[in-house]
Amino acid sequence: MEALMYCYMPGVSNFGRPLRHEGCKRLPYYCSAYCSFYATLAIAATLQFTSVFPLYTLIDEFGPIMSVSILSGFLNSFIVYIQAIIRGRTHRLSGSPIYDFFMGAELNPRIGILDFKMFYEVRIPWFILFLITCSVAARQYETYGYVSAEVVFLAGAHYLYTNACAKAKQMIITSCANGQKNAFRHKEKGQLIKRKTFPQVPWQAIENPKTIQTDTGDHIMVDGWFAIIRKPNYVPDMFFSMSWGLITGFKSPFPWFYFIFFMVMIIHRTNRDINRCRRKYGEAWKRYEREVPYLFIPVSFKIATRNGGTLLTNLEYVI
Repeated sequence: MEALMYCYMPGVSNFGRPLRHEGCKRLPYYCSAYCSFYATLAIAATLQFTSVFPLYTLIDEFGPIMSVSILSGFLNSFIVYIQAIIRGRTHRLSGSPIYDFFMGAELNPRIGILDFKMFYEVRIPWFILFLITCSVAARQYETYGYVSAEVVFLAGAHYLYTNACAKAKQMIITSCANGQKNAFRHKEKGQLIKRKTFPQVPWQAIENPKTIQTDTGDHIMVDGWFAIIRKPNYVPDMFFSMSWGLITGFKSPFPWFYFIFFMVMIIHRTNRDINRCRRKYGEAWKRYEREVPYLFIPVSFKIATRNGGTLLTNLEYVI
């Protein structure tokens, strides 16, 4: 059903970045997640209130549903991997089947306008996560007659995140990043669509932003949030993951697994991003690092080591 909504619900069309291995061809993308999200909520509410499929079924049958989801996910991955090899659509294979399977053999797997990466990035994970959270609330209300503050917080947080992902889906085409940078990229390409729907607001696009010219012909934006820290788009995710642990307290380590996993992943990803940008943009990126030295928090601190009256080290760290 979600695949049909992807193709036929009202949405906006846009073009992706030039594909160098295909002669700078730009693929079309159709973004209808916003309408699909609210249509999904309407269907879920109807099924809940008519008792055809109560929402709490998702949490009651979580084990079997999760097992089927994992198996179907692996099956889908094998199909995409094998068909890419059969059709000769592989891209930059490493020679290691295991590595290539997990990284992806085809750069843009799709059937017609249905792009698999776009489909699985927003609709499957975030729609399902929000519905599972709602199912917990429904089960609590059915069992105890009330919904706890923790579940209300999670439902609100997951709604805001899913809503933002659905409404900003066309921004994913250029990169998964902050609205200011994506608006800047889309404006460069003449594809900026100003929408008056939270969290997209008309004033998120900075007029005449300060930039750094690169040797590749691209521009690095040094304005707005990106003039304060280099990774403003990661900070809200860090806050979210920490909040989801904090609301459960410290009696069990399990609610903190996601926060620990996310921090390790995002720091490793940031390091990879920095190295890739240094290779791609060279001196222009080094200039950006000098102008904006902070990664996540605009704070620096110094550590000085002395031996008697002799200064041994005086190191400055930025976060």
